[in-house]
Amino acid sequence: MRQTIATVAFVVRDYDDAINFFVETLGFDLIEDTCLEQEQVGKRWVVVKPKGPVGCSLLLAKAVDEAQLSAVGNQSGGRVFLFLQTDDFCRDYDAMKAKGVIFTNLPRQEVYGTVAVFLDLYGNKWDLIQPSTD
Repeated sequence: MRQTIATVAFVVRDYDDAINFFVETLGFDLIEDTCLEQEQVGKRWVVVKPKGPVGCSLLLAKAVDEAQLSAVGNQSGGRVFLFLQTDDFCRDYDAMKAKGVIFTNLPRQEVYGTVAVFLDLYGNKWDLIQPSTD
């Protein structure tokens, strides 16, 4: 049996702000944006994914109550939440910096690759990482 994690729910305050960040700032593709008004007024099925043929996508899920709102920006309790893997660290790091993405540290070389931590629009920590080729 083969299994993969296809999509991860990512709690957001506002669909359009989140779409703008992921598509315009990070360069993700908008895979789907479907209105689900029958279930709840204003509810949408919004999926974004980094460019490329494979990989996990994010379901942008709008927070609808206080518990969900409290998770926005702290979806992993302050740890690095997601890992954005790239084939060209310098290209993506420079492009992200030029678009105002905040990095919490300078790029560093680790045994596993080149990495730097950045913040998404809500303050969740992400690793931008180019794996070592060794």
